[in-house]
Amino acid sequence: MNDIKHAAVMNIAPTNNFGPEEYATVEETRLHRKQRLAAAFRLFGKFGFDEGLAGHITVRDPEKLDHFWVNPMGVSFKQIKVSDLLLVNHQGEVVEGEGLLNTAAFTIHSRIHAARPDVIAAAHSHSIYGKSWSTLGRELDMITQDACAFYNDHVVFEDFTGVVLDIDEGERIAKALDNNKACILQNHGLLTVGDTIEAAVWWFITMERTCQAQLLAEAAGTPKIIAEQEAEKTHELVGSSLAGWFSFQPLYNVIIAEQPDLFG
Repeated sequence: MNDIKHAAVMNIAPTNNFGPEEYATVEETRLHRKQRLAAAFRLFGKFGFDEGLAGHITVRDPEKLDHFWVNPMGVSFKQIKVSDLLLVNHQGEVVEGEGLLNTAAFTIHSRIHAARPDVIAAAHSHSIYGKSWSTLGRELDMITQDACAFYNDHVVFEDFTGVVLDIDEGERIAKALDNNKACILQNHGLLTVGDTIEAAVWWFITMERTCQAQLLAEAAGTPKIIAEQEAEKTHELVGSSLAGWFSFQPLYNVIIAEQPDLFG
């Protein structure tokens, strides 16, 4: 492999010592983001977040800020490689890569990336516990430490109108999301965003598990709610951008060890 790819894979080239990587060139940054994106899809596949053609994760291009990288429709999360990724602009044109663009991916993600310059990545799928919880039309309760990552930091989008193919609905979702890290799309599933690809993906994974935990807890009884003061303090720790980035690292290390072909 070439030097840039080797450096990105082995995490030896970033200019900072701890936290989100900062590379010297746009090319290195782009490669880093694409590799993490491909790894994210493999993790989604491993965790069973795939559902036919549904689901997409995007990451903003570091140079063309009105473009994002996304999975091609019809390729299994379990098989996506870096070379499979599509570069799409905010007009819905595929400008790099080969494959079909999922219209819903463009409709939702282009509006979020346009509305939120701080968002580097966004993740959405029809994971089983997320879509189950979404049918209740409720925000998550602060009943566990992990749930506190979403304290006053997630919303419910109640306006389900079917498959999201209309730009106007993408804009409504982006407006509902506002400055939060996550949105429960009622009767649909979960959507998370982050200022790094790592954080956005981790928020989705932990939100899915949080939905599962609350569904189990409510099936068993009436969960005790964490007091607001404690929930807020916990959010500052487990809900920070750095916590999201760092929590992704063990998962990334495992998936690239298990499935190194994702770099192809």
